[in-house]
Amino acid sequence: MSDRVPMTPRGFQRLKSELKHLKTEQRPSVVKEIEEARAHGDLSENAEYAAARERQSFIEGRIAEIESKLTLADIIDTSKLSGARVVFGAYVTLRDGDGDEEVTYQIVGLDEADMKQRRISVTAPLARAMIGKSVGDEFELKTAKGPRSYEIVAVEFREDPLE
Repeated sequence: MSDRVPMTPRGFQRLKSELKHLKTEQRPSVVKEIEEARAHGDLSENAEYAAARERQSFIEGRIAEIESKLTLADIIDTSKLSGARVVFGAYVTLRDGDGDEEVTYQIVGLDEADMKQRRISVTAPLARAMIGKSVGDEFELKTAKGPRSYEIVAVEFREDPLE
């Protein structure tokens, strides 16, 4: 198994923006909070100091996590993909086996997943069930409410705006 982290160019840009925000705004802000809290004296009973140190720890952890993901990023430009098979980056239109309702999802990296935007992580059970399938293929997915069947109606690849 590869340690590479698949992501779209949009997801890569989003992580880079978050990293910049953490380093240029959040980190200096929390350092200032810690200095101000230290000035209040006894650190053992200083709630502001403890809260600022906890926030600093979170920020530093998130910076390290993002830097690692960016280093391991396998940026997949979905606009350059084509074909009839479901792969990372594809926009997949499904028809629910119980009716005629259709829904389209894009398969994206873990950090890009957003159900409101109909972007599902490549590691999600639905995405894993679709990978490798083609238009016309049917599959069943076990859910908490019982098995559900789907048919793949369309597979397409398009350029994503970089937001």
